[in-house]
Amino acid sequence: MKTLLTLATALLMSLPTWAAEPDRIEPPHWWAGMHDRALQLMLHGPGIAGARVALAPYPGVTLKGSHRADSANYLFIDLDIAPEARPGTLALQLDGQPLAYPLLARAPGSAERASFGPKDAIYLVVPDRFAKGRDGGSGRQAHTREGIHRADPSGRHGGDLAGLRQHLDYIAGLGFTQIWPTPLVENDAPRYSYHGYAATDFYRIDPRFGSHADYLAFVADARARGLGVIQDIVLNHIGAGHWWMADPPARDWLNHWPRYTETHHARMTLQDPYAADSDRRRFTDGWFTPQMPDLNQRRPELATYLTQMSLWWIESAGLSGIRTDTWSYSDRDFLARWSARLLREYPHLNIVGEEWSPHPAVVAYWQQGKGNHDGYASQAPSMMDFPLHGALIAALTEGDSHDAGLTKLYEGLAHDFVYPAPQQLVLFDGNHDTPRLFSLLHEDMGLAKMAVAYLATTRRIPQFFYGSELLMTSPTQRDDGLVRADMPGGWPGDVVNAFTGAGLTPAQRDMQDWVRRLFTWRKGAAVIHDGALMQYAPLAGVYVFFRHDAGRTVLVALNKNREAVELDLARFPERVAAGELARDVMTGREFTLTDKLPLPARAPLILEIRRR
Repeated sequence: MKTLLTLATALLMSLPTWAAEPDRIEPPHWWAGMHDRALQLMLHGPGIAGARVALAPYPGVTLKGSHRADSANYLFIDLDIAPEARPGTLALQLDGQPLAYPLLARAPGSAERASFGPKDAIYLVVPDRFAKGRDGGSGRQAHTREGIHRADPSGRHGGDLAGLRQHLDYIAGLGFTQIWPTPLVENDAPRYSYHGYAATDFYRIDPRFGSHADYLAFVADARARGLGVIQDIVLNHIGAGHWWMADPPARDWLNHWPRYTETHHARMTLQDPYAADSDRRRFTDGWFTPQMPDLNQRRPELATYLTQMSLWWIESAGLSGIRTDTWSYSDRDFLARWSARLLREYPHLNIVGEEWSPHPAVVAYWQQGKGNHDGYASQAPSMMDFPLHGALIAALTEGDSHDAGLTKLYEGLAHDFVYPAPQQLVLFDGNHDTPRLFSLLHEDMGLAKMAVAYLATTRRIPQFFYGSELLMTSPTQRDDGLVRADMPGGWPGDVVNAFTGAGLTPAQRDMQDWVRRLFTWRKGAAVIHDGALMQYAPLAGVYVFFRHDAGRTVLVALNKNREAVELDLARFPERVAAGELARDVMTGREFTLTDKLPLPARAPLILEIRRR
């Protein structure tokens, strides 16, 4: 009897104290042949932290160990995947229970994937507001808390991946070569969940947009039309409904305060040599809102998780680049390591960070190759060019003087000396956080065309906000719901349709066609992609610059005056002379240059120039 009791006790002690299978394994799979050998799996399940881990022999793969954090419901497993490891299925065991983990083959040429750069033009969309697919869907899904309320500017309107896929030809037909959707991962909140910047699951496409398979099909369809896909990734914060919040892996997984503390957005504290440490900490560790808990990337497992999550999306979806939200709010040392890891795997990958500052020195601080006063070495190839965006708006709306109006645009570009690679910066007409361009320019068609002409021809990567080609408007003060208005024609029954042209005003048709001709030309204009730039100081309401290389020259003139003027070409002896041949890019008209070049009123002029 005693022997039977001892055997029964031993048997009970050998049984696992957690559920038969973990309810989450992240990343869900990995690949053989990645540059970095280390892989850390995060498993979640009741009581799983105490499980004993084993790995059946697999050539090239070694179990390095496992550990827990504070919660009893998470287990971290560290694997080493050598270069000789082949695709297959790893046979892990947790307390003797089998756990299969897929090791996939990488797509051919994955590591050398092409990315976006000065040759490209980016089209930014807010998927919920762009188009609802004809095959339905996108309403309240099982286990999601907010359905469609199209009449509510802050509600979900029902745009989805099916709608995006159905209108890829429209985007490509406008001349764009990259598409940047705002985040598509799950944002499960009771309200205001459409924007995507408060993730509740980093590895799941929000079911109201579609499935993971739908996302992969969207990227593949875009690629077939010459459009790369840039994924928007948020590293700084999550949504209050994220599944971690019920049971964080560690006590320091989030940045905690004695009471709720928001960031004060004082981003210059990171560069300010006189800043107080408490101010720096509040900037980076303060929360965006009560609904956006702030992540602590100093926690090693979280830093690894965010890095592997980013790699997983690039590799599994075949992405052409990454846009990173609220760049400087994350831990800066983590950002350098995160960027470096991504670039080790994908040497040609472009990563653009959002640093919403009007100061070139602050934006330049974060660009790869910048020698900083404090020794910080960023690894981000690109940043959003907020300073030049602000200068462009000011140039076209202020009166001209030695320090205002067009002078601000001239001086904004003159600040390129602070950037390691100014041509890699992304300049935009607007985005999901800024008022609409046409409204900021007082609904002046001439000014709008000058702004877009500059965007397309200056020494930057241009990014265009959906609907700007239709002269969409908004309040001039920030109003997210109205800035992110529905794309006309994206929903059944829309009277106005951007995609067919139905119901568009003559002005909208004109601007849409003008944008299409401009960016289609830009696709083949190598001198715009990689040529040098020479600018001349603004004079009498006219700003002129040239893009040029050994064999090609493009003249760009912005005339703010409400009347036509004549431009004296003798002022530009380095770049142009009477007697040369010119072709108007937007009309196709060819003519011979004389001493005076007529400029149309309140309009841009773009000329390709060649010598006889």
